Amino acid sequence: MAVHDFSSQRLFLDAPMATGARLALDRAQANYLLNVLRLGAGDALLVFNGRDGEWRGRLEPDGRKSAALALEEQVRPQPAPRDLAYAFAPLKHARLDYMVQKAVEMGATALCPVITRRTQAARVNAERMRANAIEAAEQCGILCLPRIDPDARFDAWLAAVPGDRLLVFCDEDAQGAALPALAAHAQDGERPLTLLIGPEGGFDPAERAALLQRPNVLRLSLGPRILRADTAAVAALAVIQAALGDWR
Repeated sequence: MAVHDFSSQRLFLDAPMATGARLALDRAQANYLLNVLRLGAGDALLVFNGRDGEWRGRLEPDGRKSAALALEEQVRPQPAPRDLAYAFAPLKHARLDYMVQKAVEMGATALCPVITRRTQAARVNAERMRANAIEAAEQCGILCLPRIDPDARFDAWLAAVPGDRLLVFCDEDAQGAALPALAAHAQDGERPLTLLIGPEGGFDPAERAALLQRPNVLRLSLGPRILRADTAAVAALAVIQAALGDWR
């Protein structure tokens, strides 16, 4: 099991990483480290870019408004991520922020906004989603940032999902326990999987029918209670990770 350093500050930098590299920080990052955290010259940080693993670097300030990181060594290699896409009907700002952060914490490797007939928030701010994904990764020791897809209408999105990919969608009308149903579909523990959670009004009957006509589809019930969409995201991802993922 990997040993994580939870005491050091972690920072995402979208730059190639190698021993001896010197990486410039942007103004916001430098201000946060120097003026908020009060770090100084030579203080150690952990840095990652989502591609090259995790590295230890030393802070090199240049005044109070700019700084760089001098990389010393790689402390964790980049893991191979499981192909776990999380597709969802967008929510309003604060709850969407929460849902994105928790999906990243739970191991989602792609975030796919899907506009269904009952979706209440039809506009998605991709940059805001990326910022929340980065924040969750920085705080939780995650090295793999999720891909963020552009929003798509339900019919177009469903047509683009490969037929051999397992599609799990949350359906309050599904019968049977979740874990045995998932286990029955677990022919290969590394099988690509997409989890789809609809809007709080549920899927339109035509959308549910289209999902059920698709091959390799599994309806997933989360119990007798009706969950809010952001709660359902955490619950469903936990069930999937327990049955098929890295919680086994």
